[in-house]
Amino acid sequence: MRTKEQAVDEASKRPELPRTWRPRVVRWVAYGLGLLIVVTMVVMAVIMPADWRLLDRLLIVGLGLAVAGGLHMLGRPRLIATEKNVIVINGIRTHYLAWPEVLDIRMPVGEPWPCLDLSDGTALPVMGIQSTDGESAQRSLEEFRAMLSRGEGSEPERPE
Repeated sequence: MRTKEQAVDEASKRPELPRTWRPRVVRWVAYGLGLLIVVTMVVMAVIMPADWRLLDRLLIVGLGLAVAGGLHMLGRPRLIATEKNVIVINGIRTHYLAWPEVLDIRMPVGEPWPCLDLSDGTALPVMGIQSTDGESAQRSLEEFRAMLSRGEGSEPERPE
């Protein structure tokens, strides 16, 4: 039988809502590389020979910004659990799911990120947790699984 102290300990270990999970390693690489590319392109635009026009220099910087924007799509993913819903933000799309729609989260060995098993029989990749984060990814999976039982059947909340 559990004592009152054990119940308080277990309750304090549960993650609080809202909770956001983001990949660490991929974000560091994506944003670090994006910054390096933009700085390199700005330096190149400044040191180019005098016969290069202003438009040429601006296009070089613009190319660096475009590449950094693409890298931002790699650093953007996250998984957000709120009291009312689960929000999955992948590279381009954002998915709003009510808790009852999410049945399970699974990440087989060797997979880069987990998938949510949904009540309609489909699976949704969750790039906000990535296997490159090692033990942190496993802890994130366990935290989210613990929250699955706490979901409420309300409509998804949409930001304005």
